[in-house]
Amino acid sequence: MSLKINEIYYSIQGESSYSGLPCVFVRLTYCNLRCSYCDTEYAFYDGENLEIKEILKKINSYKCNLVEITGGEPLLQKNYIKLIEELEKNDKKVLIETGGSLTIKNISKNTHIILDLKCPSSNMEHKNLWDNLKYIKKTDEIKFVIGDKIDYDWSKKIIKENDLENKCLILMSPVYDKIDNEEIINWILKDNLKVRFQIQLHKEIWDKDKKGV
Repeated sequence: MSLKINEIYYSIQGESSYSGLPCVFVRLTYCNLRCSYCDTEYAFYDGENLEIKEILKKINSYKCNLVEITGGEPLLQKNYIKLIEELEKNDKKVLIETGGSLTIKNISKNTHIILDLKCPSSNMEHKNLWDNLKYIKKTDEIKFVIGDKIDYDWSKKIIKENDLENKCLILMSPVYDKIDNEEIINWILKDNLKVRFQIQLHKEIWDKDKKGV
């Protein structure tokens, strides 16, 4: 049983409520979306097929209990479910980040889901699978990547209409190098939104184009 893996590396979490913590990242190949601001186009096709036991061996070599499965879009490969099962059997805390176009209903209840709802400026808004909001747990997170005021107002509307503030943690991130952080923060404060503003911490530490960090 195998998965096509783009890269496995050990770094710190750059986003989410786990930001700043050491983490092993497993980046799966392929993506069904083409976001306007995508920073991982290299994961669309490049990778190698690895058996799950090989993936686990690499992960375990880092002596870290926090593991994030990401992409690309990790839900495109059906064996991601088996990988999660094996990681959780090995007492790993598993995070999975998904672009929100594929169902999350089959993901283990112990897995921490980071669901990226696509805002208008991504050009992928039409791909959001709204049924996923039924499966979000209180311990999960929903992320909005904001490129302009239209994105912000759209996100605010989605949050209110779906009562997301009471369902899980809400994250708001700027599109890197496109919008001023302070601008988004001012909007959040003015509207008293119960969201967590975040930046991509790893891009503040390393070069924004550096892979494997």
